[in-house]
This record gives sequence, C-alpha cells and structure tokens, in this order.
Amino acid sequence: MFVPAASCRTSTRVGCVFAMRVSISKRLIWLAVPTAVACLGLASGRDASAQRADAGRAINTVRPPEPARAGQTVNPPPSNSVTSAASPTSSRRCPAGMRLVEGEYCPTVEQRCLRWLDPETQMRCAEFAPTRCLSTRRRHVAVCMDEYEYPNRRGVFPQVMVSWYGARRACEARNARLCDMSEWTFACEGEAMNPYPYGTSRDRAVCPMDRQTLRPDRSRLGNPATSADEASRLYEAVPSGTFDRCVSPFGIHDMTGNVDEWVHNESGQPFQSALKGGWWGPIRGRCRPATVAHNESFIYYQIGFRCCSTPR
Repeated sequence: MFVPAASCRTSTRVGCVFAMRVSISKRLIWLAVPTAVACLGLASGRDASAQRADAGRAINTVRPPEPARAGQTVNPPPSNSVTSAASPTSSRRCPAGMRLVEGEYCPTVEQRCLRWLDPETQMRCAEFAPTRCLSTRRRHVAVCMDEYEYPNRRGVFPQVMVSWYGARRACEARNARLCDMSEWTFACEGEAMNPYPYGTSRDRAVCPMDRQTLRPDRSRLGNPATSADEASRLYEAVPSGTFDRCVSPFGIHDMTGNVDEWVHNESGQPFQSALKGGWWGPIRGRCRPATVAHNESFIYYQIGFRCCSTPR
C-alpha cells in the first residue's frame, strides 16, 4: 500500500519518496507499518553482522502481519521491569525504563555558531558560543521519557520505517504517548540550553552521526518488491547505548544521531508530526532544530521514535 509523495511537503535535506508499508530487520525483527508493530524476535548475544544476516534472510520468509483496523492498538515490546524509579531530587516517579526530565525550559534561545564544518550550507556547527535565553520567563517541564529509542532496550537496534501514526499507537499501547517537541528539546539540552546533549562543541566520537556510507536508491525504495531489502541495506544505526557518552543531562541516550525521532508538534503547523535529533548521516544533529516538512503518514529508512508519559 502506498502513500504518494504528494502527501508530504518537500524537505531540502530528505526528499519525499513513496512511503510503503514494509518491514525492516535488525537484531530483533520489527515489522513496522503505519498502524501496526509486531515483534518476531531473534536471539540476542551474537555479533551484529550475523544478526543482520539472519534478519535479512528472515525478511523474505516471514509473512508480515495484516494492517491493524482503525482504532486497533499495536503490541508493545515487553517492559524492562514492573517496578518504578524515582529521581533522587524529586518525589515524582516514572515507570521502569524511563527517566524523569524536570526543570525550567527556555522557549526562545539564541545559539550563535562560532565555526561551521560546512560554511556553504551551514548545517553542521563545530562550536557554539554559550546559549542565551531570550524568553522573559521559563516554563516548568516534568515528563517521563524512554531512556533509549524504541523499543527502549540497551543493546538493541532501534526500530525505523514507522509512521508518526504507528509510533503514536505503539506508545499508547504502553500507556504512554509521543513526546511533545518542547519536552524532547528540554530533555536533550537541559537547563544549560546546550546545542548538543554533551555540550557546545560537535563531536562525532560522542554520538552516532556523520557516519553515512551508503546512499539510497530511491527507485528501489519506491518499489514494493525491493523496498524492504533497500531499507535494510541502508540501515547504519547502532544498538542503543553503544555510544555511552551520548547521553543528555537527564540520562537520556542517543538523542542526537542514530535515528530520527517522531515527536508531537504542539503548534500543529504544518502537521502534528515533527522529527527531532537527526540520524546517523551528515545532519544538524542538535537539540533545538526540528524537521516539520513530513506529514503523519510519512515513512523512511532512518525514522524511529521514543515514548513519554506523565510522572506519577
């Protein structure tokens, strides 16, 4: 089933292509469609190349699930634990596998780049001046956020090829939701408003970005007979938590780089959907920028998500 390219606005960085209900395979075989996510599972504990090979073979032999009916929820991955965790500085509590993000968020900031890696396009900044808050008042934020990208398990490859609608349903099936764009930003930058979760200077050794080695064949991505194989070929994300220094002030991992993350755009303009954080390619990879050009049905080989919930 196709979603035509005309249904999303053109991005200057990621072209619109046919978005297909197809599967992509990694350490766990996650078959992702806009309305359903099913885990078929491969044994862990093996090297990544062997798991990718097994997953690639399985993609041709496993029958994908039927698309969910309207209103039907998806099956979430089993939770890491049934216990709750509290922040040592707050009485608020979050479900296991989630971190408490709480503090004062500045809605409008000034971030001045001191040195560009690419002066012509000015996408990747090597070093920023200290950030200034331009808002007269900060806003209090308190939210529970997945520690890792979905399926929120350390050492597991994050899921991609899922639409905003499919990501929302997967979160709702866990009694969670997609993170608001401002919540995601604050969780990444902290009260210091750092451009990167680890500070003011870009470092590809800290987070998995600037590492794309393969270019997409859009004709193969647009062909239902070859789309799954092409998406699997292009996948260069790493298992969650591989870059142990790629962590925000609140203990959230891989917020910049690895895979793009769907969030809820509070403004609703031009869509409810937005993407944060960037992926493994040569992208902005910062806390503040967002891509808002793609609608809620858009799917691509580097797009994943994580979930949020309200603290108890």
